[in-house]
Amino acid sequence: MTQPGRYRIAPRLAGACIIGLALGMPAWEFAQARSALSDRPPLPAMGPSLRKAVALQTAERAGTIIIRKDEKALYLVTRQGQALRYQISVGRDGFGWTGIVKVGAKTEWPEWRPPREMRARQPELPEMVPAGPYNPLGARALYLLRDGRDTLYRIHGTNDPKGIGFDGTSGCFRLTNTDVIDLFKRVSVGAKVVVQ
Repeated sequence: MTQPGRYRIAPRLAGACIIGLALGMPAWEFAQARSALSDRPPLPAMGPSLRKAVALQTAERAGTIIIRKDEKALYLVTRQGQALRYQISVGRDGFGWTGIVKVGAKTEWPEWRPPREMRARQPELPEMVPAGPYNPLGARALYLLRDGRDTLYRIHGTNDPKGIGFDGTSGCFRLTNTDVIDLFKRVSVGAKVVVQ
């Protein structure tokens, strides 16, 4: 036996009332707040995982990162002869570099402060972009140090996952947010990074 319509609506109203009480705001304020959220631009995509387990011949120890710029690939050595390979973006012409550095720090949802030199080239850049999904450093950043000094280069995510696999950065190494979150969990501060 089906109940009249008013009895089917009652549980829904009770649920709405409980939510309203829990939030401690009148229904019109709740509707206004919901409307303000819908006016925001959509969140950028996290991007697909471009990671895969591969064979890698190297003398480097597990936990070492090897970046091969010509392949647009970052390898995390997992054990002798094995690595995780991540597709990356690398420095465009004039911004490439090689050498051995270390991961000096790791940050979740970093803020971005474009270096003075970058702001001189691109005066429209702000002094600082706050942490969050619209920040160009993406979801995570690994800060690279040489001889204990900040290189100003990072291994980081991106709010534009379609920008992976190109020569397009100012010397940093960019992964999808999905992949940089995975890498962030696997890499320790102090890890060796070999840029080739």
